[in-house]
Amino acid sequence: MLKKVLAFCFTLLLLFYSVPVHAAGVEEQDWQDQMIYYLIVDRFNNGDSSNDKNVNALNPLGYQGGDFQGIIDKLDYLEDLGFTTVMLSPIFDNDDKGYDGSRIKDYYKTEEHFGSLKSFKKLVKEVHNRDMKIIIDFPTYQVSPENSLVQDSAKKDWFNGTTKDQLPVLNQENSQVKQYLIDAAKWWVNQTDIDGYFLSDADHFPESFWKEFSSTVKSKKSDLYLLGEVSSNSLIKNHEKAGFDGMMDHNLNQPMRDAFSNINQPIKPVLDIINQHKETYKNANLIGAFYDNPNMKRYTRDMVNNNLFPGTRWKLALTYLYTQPEIPIVYYGTEIAVDGGNAPENRQMMNFRADKELIDYMTMIGEIRQMQPALRRGTMKTIYDKDGMVVFKREYKGKINIVAINNTDKTQIVNISQDKLQDNKELRGLISGGIEREDNGVFKLALDRETSEIYNVVEKTGINYVMIAVLVAIWVAFILFVVTVRKRGKNKKVQ
Repeated sequence: MLKKVLAFCFTLLLLFYSVPVHAAGVEEQDWQDQMIYYLIVDRFNNGDSSNDKNVNALNPLGYQGGDFQGIIDKLDYLEDLGFTTVMLSPIFDNDDKGYDGSRIKDYYKTEEHFGSLKSFKKLVKEVHNRDMKIIIDFPTYQVSPENSLVQDSAKKDWFNGTTKDQLPVLNQENSQVKQYLIDAAKWWVNQTDIDGYFLSDADHFPESFWKEFSSTVKSKKSDLYLLGEVSSNSLIKNHEKAGFDGMMDHNLNQPMRDAFSNINQPIKPVLDIINQHKETYKNANLIGAFYDNPNMKRYTRDMVNNNLFPGTRWKLALTYLYTQPEIPIVYYGTEIAVDGGNAPENRQMMNFRADKELIDYMTMIGEIRQMQPALRRGTMKTIYDKDGMVVFKREYKGKINIVAINNTDKTQIVNISQDKLQDNKELRGLISGGIEREDNGVFKLALDRETSEIYNVVEKTGINYVMIAVLVAIWVAFILFVVTVRKRGKNKKVQ
């Protein structure tokens, strides 16, 4: 009898869990769906002490021990944080002062402090085993005085002066230089199967060069991602024509830093630039939004200078970064709110002392971004914006998310008209939970000071009669079982 009752209850449970749920359709991941973690190889993690030649952790301008094995050891950590792509500083052979990859001796060798070519291939394989991607910075402007090309008297015309640091500058007009760089980039794709290049000094070559560069390297891997960085706006407007997939969005950087490093700051300058990008870019979802990088002071320093708690500030800043249309690019150490001024202070060795609250928050909103296609691919429309309180809508193929950020020192209540959404909908909070339902044609969004919420717009929930019926049936079956057992017990006593 017991077996029959348990089997019946199990069948009812299966029936309950077989009731269809409305889940977002899974689409093939593209570059606009990525979340990028940007790190300096030498300053991330030391995983192989055998390559620690002349390493000095106290020298801010020297090698400190980070390597390919160290990154491999932390891939699960990055994956758990929600990142889908790792972007590395230059990995090529550098001189003794080139810990950041800016003083290249040989484009066809790995830096010995980082590990061998075999070790780098292992890193790429481990990244791909986790369904993640890897991008490397490919400098094209300056090299080390120790570069063999510099030493070759037959190649004097390959160079055109020096930088302020006396580093030889590659001659951008020389056709042999152009071919050399293209061949080297193609070689790394063939040898290691990397997924993209970060071209951090792209404005030093003309559009025609990048067009050839792009077509050549992409002939080896069609979905290779080319992310450019320029100091002028000329190439930005034509970057897609030149073969770039995206650009680092420097125009957005300072307005974003200003908006979230202090309280009661207007977000309108940020929103205005996002709207301008609709005209500037064919696909704004492929450009990269960021708060800091190796060449600027840490964003945490802005918060500290304003005498505000970085953890709270970073939560608001990251909520916006993870819900705006561009690819989020997060500089290493953000997850523990690392502080620092300009280089080399902003390039400290990562210590992995966990700021658990911030790490948990990043993990949560990273999962939300990956689960909500509208946050990665959708249009963006501002619904409300006043004195630091902003509400905007992301929409993609009928899926809608509402993002509310209260960057003020007071609790804010914002009324959103039902006609801004679809009929018969309700808002489900994905950060704090809870459901907001329409009342007389209005949704009331209430947020405490310095908090945010991401809402999923879903069908109104009524009474789930199927679930209630299943639960009732289970309880009835259980009661019948208890009654039957008791009756049998009484009968045995009588006998």
